[in-house]
Amino acid sequence: MSDVIHLLPDSVANQIAAGEVIQRPASVIKELVENAIDAGAGEVHVLVTDAGKTCIQVIDDGCGMSETDARLSFERHATSKISQADDLFALHTMGFRGEALASIAAVAQVELKTRRADEELGTRLLLSGSQVESQEPVACPKGCNFSVRNLFFNVPARRKFLKKDATELSNISTEFERIALVHPDVAFYLYSNDAELFNLPAMPLRSRILGVFGKKLNQQLLSVDVQTTLVHITGFVGKPDSARKKGAHQYLFVNGRYMRHPYFHKAVMDAYEQLIPAGEQVSYFLYFEVDPSRIDVNIHPTKTEIKFEDEVAIWQIISATVKETLGKYHAVPTIDFDTEDRPDIPVFDTRSEVAPPTVHYNAGYNPFHTEASRAASSSAYSRSRTEWEPLYAGLEHTSTGTDSAPIPEEEEWSLAPPEPVAGAPPGSEAPPAGPPPAREGTGAGRAGAGRYILTSVKSGLMLIDQHRAHVRVLFDRYMTQIAAKQGASQGVLFPEIIQLPASEATVLESLQEEFSAVGFELSSLGGGSYAIQGVPSGIEGLHPVELVRDMLHTAMEKGKDIKEDVQTRLALCLARAAAIPYGQVLTSAEMNALLGQLLACPTPNYTPDGRLVLSTIGEEEIDRLFAGKK
Repeated sequence: MSDVIHLLPDSVANQIAAGEVIQRPASVIKELVENAIDAGAGEVHVLVTDAGKTCIQVIDDGCGMSETDARLSFERHATSKISQADDLFALHTMGFRGEALASIAAVAQVELKTRRADEELGTRLLLSGSQVESQEPVACPKGCNFSVRNLFFNVPARRKFLKKDATELSNISTEFERIALVHPDVAFYLYSNDAELFNLPAMPLRSRILGVFGKKLNQQLLSVDVQTTLVHITGFVGKPDSARKKGAHQYLFVNGRYMRHPYFHKAVMDAYEQLIPAGEQVSYFLYFEVDPSRIDVNIHPTKTEIKFEDEVAIWQIISATVKETLGKYHAVPTIDFDTEDRPDIPVFDTRSEVAPPTVHYNAGYNPFHTEASRAASSSAYSRSRTEWEPLYAGLEHTSTGTDSAPIPEEEEWSLAPPEPVAGAPPGSEAPPAGPPPAREGTGAGRAGAGRYILTSVKSGLMLIDQHRAHVRVLFDRYMTQIAAKQGASQGVLFPEIIQLPASEATVLESLQEEFSAVGFELSSLGGGSYAIQGVPSGIEGLHPVELVRDMLHTAMEKGKDIKEDVQTRLALCLARAAAIPYGQVLTSAEMNALLGQLLACPTPNYTPDGRLVLSTIGEEEIDRLFAGKK
């Protein structure tokens, strides 16, 4: 039997490696921009066409490559960052694996123009599917110019599963933001189809954060700076009053590299316990400087998962640092006594020679109006009665019946204790005489403090959650408006301005039609700013900026295509925001109207997200509840 094990061709091995390293156009930009930073670039320009599917161009002014280095850089495991295994524990560069360029060239058509500063001519290299097509001298600026075209042209399955342009462009912007935030000393520029998305010259860190996410964030950030033997932590954390349910900007960086670390995220949020509502998040930008020998970044090809040797100790340092920062800037709420315009209250020391003031009181005063006090105050009462009695001339005291009579001159009002009920336990009160007063309206009744509606049905009693019932009704109404593209819009007197980072503005542009169908009128002001000139009718009392941002983040959280089922998600978000809140007490007429609208819905039993709206208690269960020994 012949041997069956053989070595894979380099082109096949590169495509396999590319499956982990290059997942979408954003992965290409990440690898090329990180290489530019390692090359000492001061400016990096990124240009994408059709969200990177047609072309990705990355231009830098770094050190460039020689003719030999340019050819060798596309081979697997070819790198200038490390030379031995021990170098993995002393990394000071973004890349080190030597797989990025080989993986890109395996699934795309690549053109490279590069020149070193001490050379007159550079090198132009063309590759397609890992195969070198040509290499020739060329006149070009110092640095590197990569053009990556037709990504996944030879892997149709991968290209077919790429998302819509808006989704891929949002991923590109997110990856671009992560790199720009950790290198404020480098100028970054991003263009999409010749439109400028980012223009970030070299600037201080705080200015770089504001340049990416907007100047409004400036009032919400508190500086962090702590130096320990294990880690040096710098950056910014948000104030507690800036917490939000969605859309918080949360970034962790270690040694100039973005990382995902749920354990350290928990350490940050632990410092905000009891300071922000449950379920809300706060923005933070934390930068860690750690000895490279005490961390391991060689966990995954994307290099976003990092292991720490002193993880528990750093967790405690993070939590203590954030708490100290909040206390230093008085972000922790304190008890504030308003003493302005208040009289000074003297405090007397029993050891001093000054005696406290003497308190005089009337020994004959009796607040219970007994005979003793009545005799003491009869003269004052007679004197004052002559003054106020003419003001009430003609007025009569109305009793509980239909007859009226003047107020008796010496009538005494008293509250007598209720008569005990025969057979009732001691301390119980007698029930009121006669039938209970009838409720206004018929049909629905109130159960719970503004939470449930109770109504009778043939099989027993029906209990309805009024908030969820209203969500069900509003959701169906908004879905009908969206389907007919006839969402009722109400103009606002003063337009609200919403500022979005480029990654969110790109998504909003793709959802303009859906927002218009719901009833929002949004107009672009440029630079990620939008004016809200109209809102859906029926959402009075809600903040339109927060509502738009919440719906936008809800749409971005979906892992699949953003436009897929976006109408459902927008309608649900709007219905939740405009529904009757818990605790609001409805009248009988309002309860009957809501009940009628709910039962007219196609699926009244559950909310759109699967929560129970109503429940029926059968007659047998009611009888069982009241069954007992006589």
